[in-house]
Amino acid sequence: MPKVRITETVLRDAGQSLIATRLPYAKFEGALEMLDRAGYYSLECWGGATFDTCLRFLGEDPWKRLRDIKKRVTKTKLQMLLRGQNLLGYKHYPDDVVRRFVELSVKNGVDIIRIFDALNDVRNLEVSVKETIKHGGDAQVTISYTQSPVHNEATWAKMIKQIEEMGATSIAIKDMAGILAPKECYDFVKLIKENTKLPLHLHTHSTTGLAFMTYLKGVEAGADCIDTAISCRSGGTSQPATETLVHALEQFGYETGLDRAVLKEINDYFRPVQEEYIKNGLLDPKVMMTDADALTYQIPGGMLSNLISQLKQMNAMDKFSAVLEETPRVREDLGYPPLVTPTSQMVGVQAVNNVLAGERYKNVTKEVTAYLRGEYGLPPGKVSEELIQKVLGDEKPCTDRFAATLADGFEAGKKEIGAKARSDEDVLSYIVFPQVYEKFVDEREERERNRVRYSIVKA
Repeated sequence: MPKVRITETVLRDAGQSLIATRLPYAKFEGALEMLDRAGYYSLECWGGATFDTCLRFLGEDPWKRLRDIKKRVTKTKLQMLLRGQNLLGYKHYPDDVVRRFVELSVKNGVDIIRIFDALNDVRNLEVSVKETIKHGGDAQVTISYTQSPVHNEATWAKMIKQIEEMGATSIAIKDMAGILAPKECYDFVKLIKENTKLPLHLHTHSTTGLAFMTYLKGVEAGADCIDTAISCRSGGTSQPATETLVHALEQFGYETGLDRAVLKEINDYFRPVQEEYIKNGLLDPKVMMTDADALTYQIPGGMLSNLISQLKQMNAMDKFSAVLEETPRVREDLGYPPLVTPTSQMVGVQAVNNVLAGERYKNVTKEVTAYLRGEYGLPPGKVSEELIQKVLGDEKPCTDRFAATLADGFEAGKKEIGAKARSDEDVLSYIVFPQVYEKFVDEREERERNRVRYSIVKA
C-alpha cells in the first residue's frame, strides 16, 4: 500500500493564515501530547511569523516556546519555516548570524528546516542549507510557487537542479496563495520527480477552493508528504482539513499512518479555541471564505489577514477591493516577485500606500527602496525602469549576493545588547528584531519583579 506522509500546521501556518499568529503557548500546550500520538510525519510549529509575534504581541520567548514543545513532543519531528538569508526577519542578515541561528534552531529542537527565498534566488539559500546539514537537520529546500509571464517550466527545472546540487535533503513546493491548480500540480510534481530523487513535500492553502483537488492530483503524481490543518482550524486561507484528506486518501488506497481517534481528540481540543477567536474578532470571516479572485491577485493567506488588520487599524476597509486590484500592479512593477514573506508584506504595504495616497509611489517604503537596490536578491523579471529612476536616481542596483557585502554581525550584536541578553539565543532575537526584543526584555524584567513582589507579600 503506498504511503503519504502528513505534516500538521495547526501550531504555525494555520494560525498565521487565520488569526495573524496570535496563538499563545498556553492555548495549545494541552494538545501537544495528542499531536505527538497522532502519527504525523512532522509538526510545523516554529518559524514563519511565530518568532516575531511571540516577542511583539504574546510576551513569550520564542526559543523557550520551541524547547517547551520539544519536551512534550518526543516522537514526531518538529518543523520550522526559515526565510533563507532573511532568517525570520524582513531583511538580509550576515552569514555568521545565519549560521548561528540555524545551529541554535537545531540544538533547541528543530528537526526539519523548510528553507525558502522570496525571490527563488538560490544564492540566498546556500548558507542556511549547508548549516542545517552540518548540524544534522533536514534541509528542506523550497520552491516559492507563483505564476507570471517570467515563471515557466524551464525556470522551475533550472531551480530543481540547483536545489539538488546544493545538497538539499528534501524539496518542497510552497504554494502560499492556493493558486496551484490540480492539473498544474500534477505536471509540476511530475517535473520534479523526473529531475530529482529527493522526497517531495507539497504545501498549499484553501484560499481559492482548489486545495483538496490539488493535493489528490499531487499525491497521484508522486508527492511524498502534504501539509494539512486539523479541521476546525482549516479552510479559507489555512490548509485543507487533515481528517478529510486522511478519509479520502485511505479510500484511494493510500496509507497515512494517522490515528483517526486521536485526530478527533485534537479537533475537539482546538474547536473551543477557534470559537474564542471568532467571538473576540481576531478571526475575520473574510479569511474563511473561498476567494476565487485570489487566482488573479495571488495574495497568500498570511498576507491577506495582515492586509485586513492593517486596513482596519486605519479605518480604511472601504479601500479593500482597491488594494486587492493594486497589488498585482505593484508586483508587476517589481519584476513579479512571488508573494511570500517578506515580499508579500512589501508589495501589500506599498499597494495600501498607493491607494490611500491617491497617487502611485507618492510614498515609497524603505523596504521597496531596499528591494530596488538589490538588497533582497535578483528579481525574477524586469523591474520598472521608471520606478527605479524615481526611487534610486542614478544609483545602480546591487547584482551580487547582497549578504556577501555585509560584515559579521553576531559579536557586534552581542556587544550592543550586553547584559540584557542571557544567552546566544537572546542575542539572535535582538539582532533579528532589535527594538521589539528590547521592549520584550523590559516587559519580561517587569513581570519578574512583580512575581518577586507577589512572592514576598504572599510569604
